[in-house]
Amino acid sequence: MKLLRIGPEGQEKPGALVDGDHYVDLSDEVADFDEAFFGTGGLERIAPIVAERAASGVRLPLAGQRVGAPIARPHQIICVGLNYRDHAAETGQAVPDEPILFTKSPNTLVGPDDDVRIPRGSTKPDWEVELGIVIGKRTSYLDSVDDARAHIAGWVLVNDVSERAFQMERGGQWLKGKSAETFNPAGPWLVTQDEIDDVNDLGMWLDVNGQRRQTGSTSTMVFDPFFIVHYISQFMVLEPGDLINTGTPPGVGMGFTPPIWLQAGDVMTLGIDGLGAQRQTVIGPR
Repeated sequence: MKLLRIGPEGQEKPGALVDGDHYVDLSDEVADFDEAFFGTGGLERIAPIVAERAASGVRLPLAGQRVGAPIARPHQIICVGLNYRDHAAETGQAVPDEPILFTKSPNTLVGPDDDVRIPRGSTKPDWEVELGIVIGKRTSYLDSVDDARAHIAGWVLVNDVSERAFQMERGGQWLKGKSAETFNPAGPWLVTQDEIDDVNDLGMWLDVNGQRRQTGSTSTMVFDPFFIVHYISQFMVLEPGDLINTGTPPGVGMGFTPPIWLQAGDVMTLGIDGLGAQRQTVIGPR
């Protein structure tokens, strides 16, 4: 399934994509794609409903609709830093021996085509196309990497927008450069595991103003998604609906000489094979 949420910000209704142009509404069956939904077997419950409605022809057009983030505000967003060897090299940092973890404020989550706002005092805003993991059930102290698969609801495209001066130059706490409002566009849909043959071999890309900046593949991750979920579970409890951003390939703004920083009016477009595409316009501080 490809789950999505349709409607104005704060009023999104849950649905499922049935082809490239149409979806079925699920708001009569599901309150939202949130912790309660994932934690009570929601994916299994709605699968036959989606199939029945798709077959019956009860479809709604996607054109002209705002698509929100495919999950409601999660309990937490956990990020993995320097998880691509070539990205670590472009930032001048060593490839980590263990995953580098940091948090991102859950209220950064916005829709895939919503505006990205530069925060006040920003001098070095940057982009990062990433694979996101959505947790499917409560996860703690997994015994093995293989156990992680059963705890994942699916995959989602994210843009882990960053402010590098806040991140690198303001006392060493990365969350300062990661948690401004609008800094986590997600979607357009959550793609369940059965839709993707190999999550460790997905092409990914990001353009700024039509110019290709990032080209990569999940195959070059240092730590793959299943390892990441197992690893994080040794340090904290992951709740259903939590989001994990798994790192970015090379081509971020800070990696260029001289660096390239986002400006108001810039347009970012990005995508991952099988997970859809996003488009955000950068706007100035409020």
